[in-house]
Amino acid sequence: MKIVDVCAFYAPKGGGVRTYIDRKLAAAPGFGHELTVIAPGPCDELERRGPGASIRWIASPAFPLDRNYRYFGDPVALHDALDAERPDMVEVSSPWRSAAMVAEWRGRAPSALIMHSDPLSAYAYRWFDGVASRETIDRHFGWFWRHLRRVDERVACVVSASGDLSRRLTDGGLCKVVTIPMGVDPGIFSPKLRDEALRRALLARCGLGPDAMLLLGAGRLAPEKRWPMIIEAASAAGCQARVGLMIVGAGRERTRLLRQIGGNPHIRLLDAVADRPRFARLMASADALIHGCEAETFCMVAAEAKASGLRLIAPDRGGASDHARGSGDIRFRSGSAADAAAAILRLFADRQRPTKCARPRTMDGHFRDLFALYEQIARARCAA
Repeated sequence: MKIVDVCAFYAPKGGGVRTYIDRKLAAAPGFGHELTVIAPGPCDELERRGPGASIRWIASPAFPLDRNYRYFGDPVALHDALDAERPDMVEVSSPWRSAAMVAEWRGRAPSALIMHSDPLSAYAYRWFDGVASRETIDRHFGWFWRHLRRVDERVACVVSASGDLSRRLTDGGLCKVVTIPMGVDPGIFSPKLRDEALRRALLARCGLGPDAMLLLGAGRLAPEKRWPMIIEAASAAGCQARVGLMIVGAGRERTRLLRQIGGNPHIRLLDAVADRPRFARLMASADALIHGCEAETFCMVAAEAKASGLRLIAPDRGGASDHARGSGDIRFRSGSAADAAAAILRLFADRQRPTKCARPRTMDGHFRDLFALYEQIARARCAA
């Protein structure tokens, strides 16, 4: 099967979507499929990633709010690229303009919307949660739900990786939602990578001894990740317990976060770690992962933490909450620094309890289920 993924979020310096797409490019040929990713880039270019895997870059303007990304600005160029690829199945990985562009394409291949983003949680709910109820916010953003329902009518399925997001999409009137959880890169993350010497060194950088608890935060330094809330929570908990926090990431909020951390010796901000084995070793050497974003559609970093044997402190909404269901995990009220601080203290008091590490779902398991769904859709289309 020839699969084309129209991915407006793919960028060389991207985050979870880039990780997901890179793994899909590596996995698809192994399942007997050819995969081409169409992405916005600085110029028209075809990048080969090996037999049966490639990226077709389309010259596109820079995204004004984040210069690491670009957006599809020319529907004709996108349609021409789809015509040239002649796919059996088309994915679109953004619910915004590119979804409408793919819906308007006159090709015969069925299409699927992959919900790699949750715009209402990332923006509307975060901005107005303290002012209005979710129902009221949804009513005022009815135009977005109408847009999603129109896309839902045109595609063969809407793929969600989180049960929480799937429920909200279905409640919003979408009829073709399918939940297919993602997973971690196979063979990278493991509790066996725990390095006590590294843990001691990281705690020492936080001005703490080995009897302290080391929290890890990882991800883009963007507003929707709620790092200021996590820093506030860790600072408050640190007044009552020996807690160190390491935040690993890059993004436009870095200066603001450094200013907020100020002279607190127990919180450190590290550069993003692109080396996956090195990041896996760092992950396994912490005591728990703390995450603040309730807008995750799956939360890859939480899945990686669980695969590394860590406990989770996560919000009670969004993709991260789906992972924080183990006996040693704690969920806090989304958006509440006070509740997150209380969760840190609860975990500190219970930190000696042994944890069980379940066998993690891998990304290859996700792709197996996803491609099987596409094959089913293609067979139904041929029969019709």
